[in-house]
Amino acid sequence: MPTTPVAAGDNPGIQALVLIAEDEPEIAAILEAYLRRSGLRTVHIADGRRALELHLQLKPDLVLLDVQMPQADGWQVLAEIRHRGDTPVIMLTAMDQDIDKLTGLRIGADDYVVKPFNAAEVVARVQAVLRRSRSRSSAEPRVLRAEPLEIDLEHHEVFVKVAGQRHRLVLTLTEFKLLAQLAKAPRRVFSRAELLVNCLPEGDALERTVDSHISKLRRKLEELGVEGIPTGIRGVGYKLGSAE
Repeated sequence: MPTTPVAAGDNPGIQALVLIAEDEPEIAAILEAYLRRSGLRTVHIADGRRALELHLQLKPDLVLLDVQMPQADGWQVLAEIRHRGDTPVIMLTAMDQDIDKLTGLRIGADDYVVKPFNAAEVVARVQAVLRRSRSRSSAEPRVLRAEPLEIDLEHHEVFVKVAGQRHRLVLTLTEFKLLAQLAKAPRRVFSRAELLVNCLPEGDALERTVDSHISKLRRKLEELGVEGIPTGIRGVGYKLGSAE
């Protein structure tokens, strides 16, 4: 059973909630003690499948995620969390190998801690990642506007203005992520590799998969009367604006 989150107590405001996905109870207990001492709330779960269930249910502010867990390993859990959104994730691994770190970076981990670790250092890293996440969230607009598009990042909705009429564009999650990424910098050309990492976090996805999703996105825009976007730049990647 997961640990019940501690109450905020006399600390003003809402404390960040950290989901600890770790199958070694001694390590989890130490992490919980140090995190709570620093004023954070915690929930502990010991297998990957339940970690994903609690991630949906509780919407934690950060996940401490062990690589080797039963039911679903850390890489599978990380890939699914990234598919759902941008919850900060710090990986806990007993293997100090570059290949593991590269795998995590490709899927989208925010940081790494190698076992055995100093619990105080883990708390410091958690606080640093939370600060970056909050700063990024407060700085990013909730709605992106790049004519004729209006992209609501919070509600995952896209509207297209054509001939004075506003139409809702129905997209898959991947298509939405690709469009939002391109709309953040409409004149910039994004490489396929960059779009793959940011929008298609599945571990076995290939760069040509980006082409397929872009093609479907372009077709949906054309059906509403919007031609020529996103624009493909030969040998480089894609941009939202025109090729000129």
